[in-house]
Amino acid sequence: MPAPTKTSHDAIVAAATALLESAGLEGLTMAAVAEAVGVRGPSLYKHVPSRAGLIRAIAERTARELQAGLERAAASTPDAADQVRAIAVAHHAYVRAHPASYALLFAPLEPDAAPDSQLVASVGLPIVAAAAQLVGEDRALEGARALAAWAHGFVSMELAGAFRLGGDVDAAFRFGLETLIAGLGASK
Repeated sequence: MPAPTKTSHDAIVAAATALLESAGLEGLTMAAVAEAVGVRGPSLYKHVPSRAGLIRAIAERTARELQAGLERAAASTPDAADQVRAIAVAHHAYVRAHPASYALLFAPLEPDAAPDSQLVASVGLPIVAAAAQLVGEDRALEGARALAAWAHGFVSMELAGAFRLGGDVDAAFRFGLETLIAGLGASK
């Protein structure tokens, strides 16, 4: 009779994600993940094909979590501007909590490590839906791209420590978001 499995794919991906967030991509080794889940290295290969496969699993889990969070945010209110606000705040909070995992969605990864491009694209669906309400169906994609580019750029600069002139960064986030919502709303 075979020995019981001591871990699962989900537990491995969760441990690998935590390791990625704490030690970076360089620190994400199969040996470190095996130690984190309490198994020997070869046992990991029963659940993930390779380090590249593990990176892909982390990135795809990140995309699904982020999309679900944006969908919940959008569903929290029927008002278009409030949906955009909720989505931007949810995105900002998620990326601040998972910066290394989020970075995988945009990293130049080897094909075996890269997440499914359609899955990553689907993260934008709640943004497009909210933008459609704000700017109309004809301009929804353009509006969503403006929102996504601003939100991604803002949090990326924040995490990189690029806001060095002082001031309240959270207030700047709110100001930028309100300015963008007002501008998009006026374009309808």
